Amino acid sequence: MAASPDGRLLRPAALVVDVLDTLFPLGPLEWRFREAGIPRVLMTRWSDHLLRDSFALALTDGGPGSGDGRSFEDVVRGALRDITGHQIAPAAEDAIIEGMAWLDPRPEASAALAAARGAGLGVATLGNGDAGLHRALLERADLLDLVDHVVAARPTSDWKPAPGAYLAAARALGLPPERVGLVSGHGWDVAGARRAGLVTGWSGHLEGRFPSLFAPPDASGRDLAETVDRLLALPAAPTA
Repeated sequence: MAASPDGRLLRPAALVVDVLDTLFPLGPLEWRFREAGIPRVLMTRWSDHLLRDSFALALTDGGPGSGDGRSFEDVVRGALRDITGHQIAPAAEDAIIEGMAWLDPRPEASAALAAARGAGLGVATLGNGDAGLHRALLERADLLDLVDHVVAARPTSDWKPAPGAYLAAARALGLPPERVGLVSGHGWDVAGARRAGLVTGWSGHLEGRFPSLFAPPDASGRDLAETVDRLLALPAAPTA
């Protein structure tokens, strides 16, 4: 990571923001689970399966262009079938998939992105979902104009939290990884970005407490806006 002459961490030149459960909470999908007759407790299990299977694919998938890669929708549908013992009706499965394109952003999402843009930073989003889903969410929420690049980890790169996903976002922004900051509500995402050489910012709105297993983030806040503000408060890079 880039540092000032006195060893202090420098403010990143661009931010990469996670999408699902960071910008857009998954909680509102609960009513679609209820309509499908799936008990509320199983939604948490579904979310856990999503993470488990994405992490496994980050380690074992054949990679871009291999022909055996899975899409994010494959993972979502597979997790739904697993938690219901493959008893979910196709129409209910489709309704939950469709609902993911109708999620609302966190209330401070616009202010957080606008603060980064106002400070002259480039902004990208990055998630394991496909770029079409992310773009639809941002456009519906009137956030797309605040984002320079919508980067999907798949199918062009590795699944998060493998380093390739974060490096792909840095390439899209035209910057070395040490000049890019990640903003996420997931501790595991912060750990992956740190390993790839990014500056890290963690928002406590989702987990409440940063996982003790990982090295702490470079900046943290109660929500997205506070996390972005603390990243922006880092010393600016010296001008030539």
